[in-house]
Amino acid sequence: MKQQAAKFKAAGNNAFSAGRYYAATAEFTKAIECDPYDHIFYSNRSACYANLDQHSKACADARRCIELRPDFAKGYSRLGFALFKAGFLHDAMNAYERGLTVDPKNNNLIEGLGEAKLAQKAKIEAAKLSAQMDNVTLDEHVIGIDLGTTYSCVSVWRNGEAHVLTNAEGDRTTPSWVAFTEQGRLVGDAAKRQAAINPKNTLFNIKRIIGRQYSECAHELELMPFDVKEGEGGKPIVCVDVNGEKKDFAPEQISAMVLQKMKATAEAQLGVPITKAVVTVPAYFNDAQRRQTKDAGAIAGLDVLRIINEPTAAALAYGLDRREGENGEVIKNQCILVFDLGGGTFDVSLLNLQDGVFEVLSTAGDTHLGGEDFDTSLAAFAQKEIEKERGADIFTGDEKALRKLRTACEKAKRELSVANHANIECFIGEIEINMKITREQFEKVCEPTFQRCLDSVKRVLSDAGKKKEEVDEIVLVGGSTRVPRVQGILTEYFDGKTLNKSVHPDEAVAYGAAVQGAILAGVRDKQTSRVLLMDVVPLSLGVECEGRQFAKVVQRNTAIPCKKKSEFTTVYDNQDEIDVRIFEGERSNTDGNHLLGEFQISGIERASAGEPKIDVTFEVNTNGLLTVTAKDRVTGVEANVSLQHDRGRLTAEEIERMCAEAEAMAEEDERLARMREYEGTD
Repeated sequence: MKQQAAKFKAAGNNAFSAGRYYAATAEFTKAIECDPYDHIFYSNRSACYANLDQHSKACADARRCIELRPDFAKGYSRLGFALFKAGFLHDAMNAYERGLTVDPKNNNLIEGLGEAKLAQKAKIEAAKLSAQMDNVTLDEHVIGIDLGTTYSCVSVWRNGEAHVLTNAEGDRTTPSWVAFTEQGRLVGDAAKRQAAINPKNTLFNIKRIIGRQYSECAHELELMPFDVKEGEGGKPIVCVDVNGEKKDFAPEQISAMVLQKMKATAEAQLGVPITKAVVTVPAYFNDAQRRQTKDAGAIAGLDVLRIINEPTAAALAYGLDRREGENGEVIKNQCILVFDLGGGTFDVSLLNLQDGVFEVLSTAGDTHLGGEDFDTSLAAFAQKEIEKERGADIFTGDEKALRKLRTACEKAKRELSVANHANIECFIGEIEINMKITREQFEKVCEPTFQRCLDSVKRVLSDAGKKKEEVDEIVLVGGSTRVPRVQGILTEYFDGKTLNKSVHPDEAVAYGAAVQGAILAGVRDKQTSRVLLMDVVPLSLGVECEGRQFAKVVQRNTAIPCKKKSEFTTVYDNQDEIDVRIFEGERSNTDGNHLLGEFQISGIERASAGEPKIDVTFEVNTNGLLTVTAKDRVTGVEANVSLQHDRGRLTAEEIERMCAEAEAMAEEDERLARMREYEGTD
């Protein structure tokens, strides 16, 4: 078998030298089939894949080569080249540096490292130029809004720093709750306070269903006491009673009501109209969720200039205060892990901070993990315990009772962050509930949920090719990071490393959004002039091929903005049109991924199957939004889609109608507020 493998290798080398990379790949594959433990075969096939722009396969072969022969310097050179071609410059530099520890005088490794460093420098300069082109000097404030699942926060850049703005109640955060009552619409704390007596018309956790299909929301809908039905295109539609009439709202409209509250808060504090904003979203929000969040801004009367990821915004808040070390020395290079666990979503991002450049290396998370899940677990436990004690179920089917119990559990959860025990207290009708709960019980009940956080931490390190020892700082963000067990799990995993709690967990994201808003507004001061944000694509993007296979065009954790091209062809003879279905996700089969949109390209070259060459180009902008173009190389016909009217997304006419409704509701809210104020005077 080894002799046969050697023949295939020789044939592969000849084909490679002639530039026939497909043929060379086939020969090296045959050699590997004959002898799967020869590192040279993997090294050579890696070079073929890299020249064919099949970067993930090139990296996989190079890593297998290194695994078989760790002291083979060329394996590291192959890996560095593949990563370099894929655009993962930090990882490429790391591969070359590892190779130089094996062979310090290897010219290929030295040159490769130099090229990667130059490319990284050029990448940063290009991003700076892009940022300058994006920035327009505005004669108005650009506010930063953290649109949270449970609480929202608004901030603005003034006098060289970000300021979190207080709402009408004097609070720096506002519950992301909306209620419809006989006296009118309520948003924020007023809506949350009356939830127990009005559960069917009090809306919360809307962020968990925005941009998703009704069929995907089964778990969330079980926990929502208000009515949600399936609308056109499979979209979830919220149903409430408004002044005795049944009224339907899209999730974007409810989110827009919260954004309006944030907008009004900023206008009251600043004394000027506000029309522009930067809005944050979870790093793991997909394309549809980002677009519908942008639509919510439009309905609220805001031009959302930029959508940025929450952990990246938090890193901005951390980084501006961490330019110097404890002894006053300038920090040149830091690897930061931002652990963002909020009320309804969880994100973790790994960033490199160097001379004011915030480069995201990798990101992971769970858009259905947060403090609300701790409340749910605790409420389910309390419900069972109370049922055992009383010998009867007093909660099932009673939405008001369940809301009272969840509110009591949320209060107890907060107390357990600072005390070893708390009481779950509420009245269900005339029945008084007073149940003692210890921190140990709470942690035992929620342990499976806590452990889910570590899965994303491990994944983000793996994706970036980093060991946990290489992380310089672990920055905690989000109110749920106050839970002692969450901190304990992180400390244990990072071998006792001290966690960084320097940023305000509830305000850091809004703070970072305000920094980005200042940059977009053209503010140039000592703080903002040195900041550059380089984010990544959270999920792989690609198209569906024959057999429902998913062909990735843009790999996850690719830096944005980016433009990637891949070649496709026909399946049948004389085929003159192709349906292009666009997905995002990590599964090899499209059934497990999320459909973003589809379009058709017609008039392609009529030829035998496999002969036409169709270039499909994916372009992701600074907001993480996608445009896809397909073009036949021979006929020149072209088709594209910007995914702006994807499944479930509002049309321009619908947004305009909803804007008008939102303005009418705002006027009604103001009229009712004046009436209440008048009634309260002597």
